[in-house]
Amino acid sequence: VLAVLLMAQDTGVADQLDIVPLFETVRDLENAGRVMEALFTNPVYAAHLQARGGRQQVMIGYSDSNKDGGFLAANWALHRTQRALVEVCDRHGVWLTLFHGRGGTIGRGGGPTNEAILAQPAGSVRGSVKITEQGEVVADRFANPHIAYRYLGQLCNAVMLASHQSDGAGSTPRAWMSAMNELAGLAEQMYRELVHGNPALVAYFHAATPIAEISQLNIGSRPARRKAGQQIRDLRAIPWVFAWTQTRVNLPGWFGLGTALETWASDDSGRWALLAEMYRDWAFFRTTVDNAQMSLRKADMHIAQLYASLADEKVREEVFPRISAEYARAEQSVLRITGLGELLDNEQWLQKAIRLRNPYVDPMNYIQVALLRRLRHTDDPDEAEALRSVILLSVNGIAAGLRNTG
Repeated sequence: VLAVLLMAQDTGVADQLDIVPLFETVRDLENAGRVMEALFTNPVYAAHLQARGGRQQVMIGYSDSNKDGGFLAANWALHRTQRALVEVCDRHGVWLTLFHGRGGTIGRGGGPTNEAILAQPAGSVRGSVKITEQGEVVADRFANPHIAYRYLGQLCNAVMLASHQSDGAGSTPRAWMSAMNELAGLAEQMYRELVHGNPALVAYFHAATPIAEISQLNIGSRPARRKAGQQIRDLRAIPWVFAWTQTRVNLPGWFGLGTALETWASDDSGRWALLAEMYRDWAFFRTTVDNAQMSLRKADMHIAQLYASLADEKVREEVFPRISAEYARAEQSVLRITGLGELLDNEQWLQKAIRLRNPYVDPMNYIQVALLRRLRHTDDPDEAEALRSVILLSVNGIAAGLRNTG
């Protein structure tokens, strides 16, 4: 941050630029408050901030934090970071605007934007908010003037309500905060064991998803990988989410949640009652659970199993049973907390839309699996090229049907 300020000063534009720090991984988010504290107490940066009217933008990333620590841990880290940033900015008399780097899918911070704003911590929205709009959602939200008007109206309404809530809003009960700390830790442990601690995951991911073909698509501003490596850490968040979406697993949007809830509450009816209370009365927890519920409903373990069959048996048995079992735990736990009989019973319009779309999307998944299997076994370069072309068409078709890429 100070290096950017130095360059701005050397070119004579420091007083015309807002410097916006970005915090992305779970550990970065945990340190955000301390970093901003150090900046605000630095006399050079403090003078720059004063010249900019005492206003500070801070960007928080939803994609890399999820890929790093999993769905629940990332969401909780983001929420806690916003609390910490509000506290440090208030202490130094700085006007904070949070810049949310959200993607289109749940695994990258997507979901209903107005609900996400209302779920932010008290004091984090004071008449202003900044949000990225990913390319895949631009057409959905802004192509039709009537939909665009309604969407922007919902955003304005959410900002006004959230700004009002920040004045005199009560603190979150300690029991809720303590529960979330433990739940996030359990979910992150489960996620890291699969994604970062299971050697078979890399081989599975490359065999059982169309990641190689997705990497060839000319749909992003950056390459699929940060460097020429084949490890999960080398892969950018967008193709990571895109590949899991294509296979109907939607892993970044829910994995770890089921184990966290089931382990924490276990057979304790009091804890299950507390979780139900948190869902009913805490906007953050309700939005988080509902977003996971949406990802779970869009997933299909039967189709996911077809993709799993593309991997070698040993690799497959190391990975897919864990995913399938965690899906079942997440589904049952979410239904128990929400009191619903079926996923998305509280959003029946979306439930119906998914039911209507799936019969058209499912055949494309079957075709894609068959094409990938042929591609994996052909030695003919011409046939391989022809197969890749058709696979890319299937990728586009599935993405359009699911209304999600990465």
